[in-house]
Amino acid sequence: MNTPRESGGCGPKAFRTFEDLEVYQVAREFRKAMYQVARTLPDEEKFGLASQMRRAAVSVTNNVAEGHGRFHYLEQIKFCLNARGSLEELIDDLNVCLDEAYLEMPEIAALKEQAWRVYQILNGYLRYLRQQKAGASLRLNESSPAYGLSEDELDLILNDGDSEARFNGSTV
Repeated sequence: MNTPRESGGCGPKAFRTFEDLEVYQVAREFRKAMYQVARTLPDEEKFGLASQMRRAAVSVTNNVAEGHGRFHYLEQIKFCLNARGSLEELIDDLNVCLDEAYLEMPEIAALKEQAWRVYQILNGYLRYLRQQKAGASLRLNESSPAYGLSEDELDLILNDGDSEARFNGSTV
């Protein structure tokens, strides 16, 4: 779970920006790894797969950051769900790299393992936001659901998304 980091023996440091979130930090490292992959792709993929991979990788961190800047928990959850979708898109891009022999299997497996770690932490952050949303219902009241989804619909999405069933060791 995202807990305050220790700051050089001066006691716990409270979160102030999205950059303090563990989910952002691990997603950022994965984004860097995917950019490195994009740089190694053949020239004929520079405007296709490489460009798509860069956009999806940036989307993961951008959505975590943008969601963090939103006032309502439902909006934060929506952006994190978008980040999770982009993450799964990147996993498919790695499958393309494997299918087209752009990367060797050990490198693909290591990158998928890194993606799986981001996925798990992102799901943990989603659970945290959902718990905060439940506790905040007395403090905050939205007049209309974010992005056309009701709270019940978002709850269904979050409760239906069993990460171990959807994303298991066989995908690595």
